[in-house]
Amino acid sequence: MRYWTQEIALLVALFLIGCVIGLLADHPVTGMVLGLALYISYSFWQMWRILRWSHKAYDTLPPSAPGVWGNIFDHLYRYQRRERRRQTQLRQVIGRFDRLSEAMKDGMIVLDNKGALDTWNAAASTMLGLEYPADRGQYVTNLLRHPQFIRYFESGKYEEGLTTRSPLDESRWLHFQIVSDSRNERLMVVRDITRLQRLQEMRRDFVANVSHELRTPLTVFTGYLEPLSDYAGELLPPRMQRGLEQMQQQSDRMRHLIDDLLMLSRLENGIPISPYNPVNIATLIHQAEQDGNALSQGLHSISTDITPGYHLLGAEEELRSAVTNLVSNAVRYSGEKTHIRITWRVDENSTGQLCVSDDGEGIEKHHLDRLTERFYRVDKGRSSSTGGTGLGLAIVKHVMIHHEGQVRIASQPGDGARFTLVFPASRVVQD
Repeated sequence: MRYWTQEIALLVALFLIGCVIGLLADHPVTGMVLGLALYISYSFWQMWRILRWSHKAYDTLPPSAPGVWGNIFDHLYRYQRRERRRQTQLRQVIGRFDRLSEAMKDGMIVLDNKGALDTWNAAASTMLGLEYPADRGQYVTNLLRHPQFIRYFESGKYEEGLTTRSPLDESRWLHFQIVSDSRNERLMVVRDITRLQRLQEMRRDFVANVSHELRTPLTVFTGYLEPLSDYAGELLPPRMQRGLEQMQQQSDRMRHLIDDLLMLSRLENGIPISPYNPVNIATLIHQAEQDGNALSQGLHSISTDITPGYHLLGAEEELRSAVTNLVSNAVRYSGEKTHIRITWRVDENSTGQLCVSDDGEGIEKHHLDRLTERFYRVDKGRSSSTGGTGLGLAIVKHVMIHHEGQVRIASQPGDGARFTLVFPASRVVQD
């Protein structure tokens, strides 16, 4: 308030001086105009001083002035110093970020809202062959022309990430993960997972080789065991007969386990996308229903609800394995005297949904995310009594990956379980 009082006093003083000069010259109006012109000239002079100071170096002090103009100079100077400190802090933060990103083994690429390259670290240059500054401003899809990457980038669905071969070296594997903000600016993280991919390949090869090696001695074992079982009642006492029955059960279980391991190994090592061969979905479901009734032996009721007139495009053996595994799991784990329902429908988006549900005891929520892991069991105590191998849902998951679909699991204790296979519209055809 003090500064405004001084400014008003200056204005009044100049106005009065002009009036006095005008009265002495017998031109009062001219004097008033002269006083106001003096004040305006003074204000323009102060503005010129501000402009001249603003073009000087940051470390120069502002000019001194009385009243409001002096207050304005002081505020501008303090604002300038605050901004200078903020810029210094920002430069330090950006410098630390640059040093940390350069030290990272993962590639980091910043893209603008149009998908053009803005900045990246040294790891990204090494992995993707980017050159600075020649590639800055180039669209990422022009530099990374892999069809899988282009589909992933343009889809806008970045939750799962993408694993594909390196564009520079086919022997190396890269994992791409993209995050975007509200302005559609994106950060792409590229990780070299070659070592992990090779370990997974070694594991798959090991499982496949061991399964093949186990099949031969198991075939010999069961080959001698089956004729011995036919005459067990005549040749062996009851106690040894029970042991022979258990041997038969365990050999059957081992055979199922080896078959499932070989199926899973083939799915993991096979072609990612299954061929587009038409498979009658109604026939597939009825076969799974018959297998479920044979396994249940009358302890469950199984019903179907099929929307007629549709085929699925894919590998018939894989699809049959997926549906049969879901039905057999429902028979084994839903409990006796439960109702199992197999449904097929096509929604308004032409997406196919095959659902196997039961009204059994249900599954707790914390188990649902891990059900498709191999050998994962909700109740390990029931593994031997149910006869399952622990690989059924893992097989289902890989079958759906091959068919570009999803497995959705919904369950809660006391309310049964619902397993839904969701097939994209490209896999569903009408008769």
